[in-house]
Amino acid sequence: MSEAVSQADLQKSIERINRAFLAIKEQMAKVIVGQDDVIEQLLISLFTRGHCLLEGVPGLAKTLMISTLARTLSMTFARIQFTPDLMPADITGTDVLQENRDTGKREFRFLSGPLFHNVVLADEINRTPPKTQAALLEAMQERQVTVGQTRHILSDPFFVLATQNPIEQEGTYPLPEAQQDRFMFKVFVRYPTFQEERQIAQRTTSTEKFEPTTVLSGDDILELQKLVREVPVSDHVTDYALALVRQTRVGQPGVPDFVKDWLSWGAGPRAVQFLLLGGKARALLQGRTHVSTDDIHALAAPVLRHRIVTNFSAESEGITSDRVIEELLKVTPAKEGELSRDPRLQKIFAA
Repeated sequence: MSEAVSQADLQKSIERINRAFLAIKEQMAKVIVGQDDVIEQLLISLFTRGHCLLEGVPGLAKTLMISTLARTLSMTFARIQFTPDLMPADITGTDVLQENRDTGKREFRFLSGPLFHNVVLADEINRTPPKTQAALLEAMQERQVTVGQTRHILSDPFFVLATQNPIEQEGTYPLPEAQQDRFMFKVFVRYPTFQEERQIAQRTTSTEKFEPTTVLSGDDILELQKLVREVPVSDHVTDYALALVRQTRVGQPGVPDFVKDWLSWGAGPRAVQFLLLGGKARALLQGRTHVSTDDIHALAAPVLRHRIVTNFSAESEGITSDRVIEELLKVTPAKEGELSRDPRLQKIFAA
C-alpha cells in the first residue's frame, strides 16, 4: 500500500466505494430485476479501467442494464447500434471542410463521433465488419483515435460495454480471439429465475415508471480507479492467478492432460493482469483491504472464457471454455502450502 495513503484514509475510501457500490445496485434494482453477478462484474470493470463484453439471447435487458448503469453515473453516454454498413468514421468522427468566416479560407475541422463520451454502448458489436470493429478496439486500447494525421484523446473515464447475440450468426462478423482479449470480462447474461421473471412481467406491463438517480460523477470514478490500484496483493494470490493462466497454455510443462486434450490455445499475460485488478476491485466492493484467492476464483470464468480456444475434439464432445475453467479450478490448490508443494505446479512455476 502506498505510504501516502494512511490507514484512516484508506478505511474512509473503502467505506466510500462500498457505499457507492450499494447505492448503484439499489438504483439499478429500480429498473433491472436480478442479474446481481452481472452488475457486480460491470462495476468491477468500470473501477479498474476495463471494458466488458456481454453475451446473451435477445430480451434479457442487456441494453437496458447498460443504459441504466450510465444513468447512475454523472457521465456522458452514447449508444452505437452496430450494423453491416457502419463505417469507422461513423464512430470515431471525421474531418470536414468548412469555410472560416474570419479569413474566408477553407479549412478542415474535426467533428467528433460517439466514441467521445465517457460510457459507450456498442450494441450488437458482431453485426459490423472487422474494419469498424477494429476502430472501436483501437480506441479501447489506446484511449485515442487517429483521423488523418491527427490523434484525438478520448474522454476520461472511458468505458466500453459491448453486447452480442450468441444464437444468430447469419450476417454477423464474430470478434476474433485477439480482439476479444481487449475486453476485461466476457459476461454471460442468463435467463431470470421464475420469481425474477414474474417480477419483470409485473413491472413491465404496468403504468408505474422507475427512474434511477445519479450516484457517482466522473471525478469520483477516477478517484476510485486510482484507489483500486492501491490494494495490495500477496505473492501467494499472484502465484495462484499465474498458475490458473499458465495451465491453459498447451505444450508447456505441468499442463493438465485435459488442457492438452481440449484446448488449442491458452490465455496470455493480460489475463493475469485482469485477474489481479479485478480481485482488487472485488475486495474493495466487499469492504476488504486485501485480495484473496476467493476473488481470483470468482473472476476466473469472465476473465478466461474468451481468452482460451477449445479445439475440435472438445467441441465435438460439447466441452465449453467454461467447463475447462471449472476443471482448472478443481485441480489448482488455493491454500498457500498446497499450491507451492504441488509437483505438477512446480513445473509451471519453473517454466
